[in-house]
Amino acid sequence: MVILEGNIIQPEEIIASLKKDIQLKNLCYSVLYHKIITEAAQNRGITISKYEIQSEIERLKRDNNLVENTHYLTWLTEQLIAPEDWEESICNRLQAKKLAECLFAKEVEKYFSENQQDFEQVLLYRIVVPYTQLAREISYQIQEDEMSFYEAAHLYDIDTKRRYSCGYEGKFYRGDLDQDFAQILFKSRPGEIIGPLKIEQTSHLLLAEEIIPAELTPEIYQEILNHFFKQWLDAQLKLLRN
Repeated sequence: MVILEGNIIQPEEIIASLKKDIQLKNLCYSVLYHKIITEAAQNRGITISKYEIQSEIERLKRDNNLVENTHYLTWLTEQLIAPEDWEESICNRLQAKKLAECLFAKEVEKYFSENQQDFEQVLLYRIVVPYTQLAREISYQIQEDEMSFYEAAHLYDIDTKRRYSCGYEGKFYRGDLDQDFAQILFKSRPGEIIGPLKIEQTSHLLLAEEIIPAELTPEIYQEILNHFFKQWLDAQLKLLRN
């Protein structure tokens, strides 16, 4: 039973709501993953100390501007979480993190080394217009310094969102791009205009503003580690079905 805004909500009502919102399946997967992680951690002698839990609580309090204990307890109450439940949740997360490190820490650097090129990144801008002739005219104006690539994107791109962002598409890993497309981008010089390229029924001008060399940063390390860990969890889940 949960009490929210003075209203009592029964467990069966919560389950019914999760079903209606198509969220129950994901929640059940989380329960199964937790069981797998707990058993695997216990089998490997992985433990979480009270000090580790408290250190993580203090970090989260700082990150969420909840340094004052009264603010922290009020926040927990608003989230319908008791302090001991929150501590258990943190313990579970630390346990999963330690297990992932135990299983795959050595594999991360090896995987990165073998696939280093895929982790090169490009800061990509794009202009998409309906006609090749228009794309050529825009390219000419940019090369003649009559306007910048970003101004042209703001004026001519057929996509409203890209117009507002002056052609910005985002930062992409080489491995996430089509192989031929990636080869064109990563062979270009930063700031060089690529195209027009005919893609489906539209013409594209591209600009790789920055090519970022592959580096095993903490963020990329965690991405690779999470990838291995998720694959392992899915494999363990299949074993439970058999």
